[in-house]
Formats: sequence, C-alpha cells, structure tokens
Amino acid sequence: MADLLKPRAAAVGVKVAVLSPASSPDPAKVDRGMEALRNLGFLPIEAPHMLTRGPLYFAGTTEQRLLDLHAAFADDTVRVVFATRGGYGANYLLEGLDMDVLGDHPKPLFGYSDLTALQITLLDTLNLPSFHGPMVSPDFGREDGVHLPSLLAALAGEPYRVGKAEGLRLLKAGAEVQPVRGTLYGGCLSILTTLLGTAFEPQTEGKLLFLEDVSAKPFQIDRMLWQLKQSEKLDGVKGIIFGEMLDCVSPGGRPDLLEEVILNALDDFEGPIVIGLRSGHVSRANVTLTFGVQAELVATLEPELRLLEPAVAR
Repeated sequence: MADLLKPRAAAVGVKVAVLSPASSPDPAKVDRGMEALRNLGFLPIEAPHMLTRGPLYFAGTTEQRLLDLHAAFADDTVRVVFATRGGYGANYLLEGLDMDVLGDHPKPLFGYSDLTALQITLLDTLNLPSFHGPMVSPDFGREDGVHLPSLLAALAGEPYRVGKAEGLRLLKAGAEVQPVRGTLYGGCLSILTTLLGTAFEPQTEGKLLFLEDVSAKPFQIDRMLWQLKQSEKLDGVKGIIFGEMLDCVSPGGRPDLLEEVILNALDDFEGPIVIGLRSGHVSRANVTLTFGVQAELVATLEPELRLLEPAVAR
C-alpha cells in the first residue's frame, strides 16, 4: 500500500480557504460560519466564486469551481480548505481535477455529503486523506455545530477516539475477536452508490467502512446496501460504522425500523456493525473523521472507534 500523502499539520491561527465545490450556499449562513471560524482563531479567505449562484443549482460553472479548488490548493499560504456546503455538483469536477496541482500542494479538505465524491477520488487517486467533517454553512454557522476536539486533533495529527459520547452504539458484534483494524474509509451512502460503475468507483476492500446519510427512508437505505453488496463492495470490509442517519425514518414507522433494516440487509456480513456516530449530516457537534488512516473498531456494548494514525505530517 502506498504511503499517505499527508498535508502539513495545522492549528488555529492559520489561513483557511472557503469555497463552494457543489451547490450555491445561503450567504447569511456563510457569513455566520465565517465569523465562527474567525472567532476560533482561523483566518478564512473567500474563494472568488464562493457565493456564485447558477447555472442551475451550482455555485458557478464546473470550470469556475475547479478554478477555486485548484487556486486554494496551489496557494501555499492556505493551510486548510473548507467547503461552504454540499448539495449537488462535486461529481462534475472529478474529470477535470489537476492531480499534479493537488498532489504537489496537499491540504486538508473538509466536507461531507456531496463532497464525498471529491474526497474519495482524491484519496483513491493521490492517497490524500479525506477530512470528513464540518462545513461552513451547516455546521460552523450554528451553535454547537462542530465537535472541536476531533477537529483540532485531526488537524494537529494527534490520535483520538470517539464513542458513546459521540452517539456510537452497537448493532452487531461480529464474528471476529475485538478489536478490528483497517483503513477508515467512506462517506455519504447515496454518493458512494452513485459512483459505482464509474471510473471513480470507491475502493472498499480491507476497509473499516463509514456510511451515513440524511432523510433517506429505511427502504432506500436497504436498496443502497443491496447495491453495495451486489457490486461486491462489502467483500473484504472489516467492519461497518453507520452515522447518525438523521431523519432516516418512515412516516408513522417504528423508530427502530432502520436498525432492523440494516441488520436484515447485512445478515450475512461477518464483521461488526455499529451506528449513531455523529459525523456528516448530524443534529449537533459534527465529528471529524480522517479517511485513509489506520483505525480500530471496538464493537462491544461500549463501542469505540480509535484513529491510530495521524492524517497530517507533524
């Protein structure tokens, strides 16, 4: 396995670029998020097309969004890149990515949801770790939207762990002796399944797979898990960690229906399964996870995910 392309470690006080690789954000929410970044001690700078509206629902044309992304990475005074929001549209950037520019100037790129397509492509192509964590508008822009301990630890390259306090709970212990180790990997379930059959198909073998989504009904989660199985993307997966799965309910349905659906859909999966980790689409305190690093899952009654390797060069 090739070595990770680790960006330099960072801390509060550094310059951070804020851009919109997908949909147009709400300017008022972005303003609140930028102010929160400044209050934490970061120095945010606005990408030229950060607030561009259109064409359609995009924050600028594909070329404009690529220009902002490449410029943010090429600027050596910028240490971290934050997306304003997800939405839709990051997939259009994949074919135009300048891997030389991005690979020569590695930086932590924070995002989730639609940003999964961009982050996973950079991880699979360049071995650039993915920072699955808070975005400016939905998370920094609201009170208690960011889980600061994991954010700062991830940027500093310090080992950290998350568990019950961050929502994690056990669904299935699995057949193997605990704990289970593997490379942490994943993102938004809807986006990962969208990439199947493309040149940007996720590489899941040997991974601890993190899956999360929002407002998907249990039968839709079932369908996507079936698709992953049929595409052999669960073969060799060491364990599965589900996110909070915010609003993934059926109107009038039982509150535990989603968990029953997951266990039924993955009844032949031999690894451990846990659920509830607040990273991505969450109700509060968005946890940062670094995909591409070695991690350890303890799937006991008090489950814990331990990130064993720094995602940055200290």
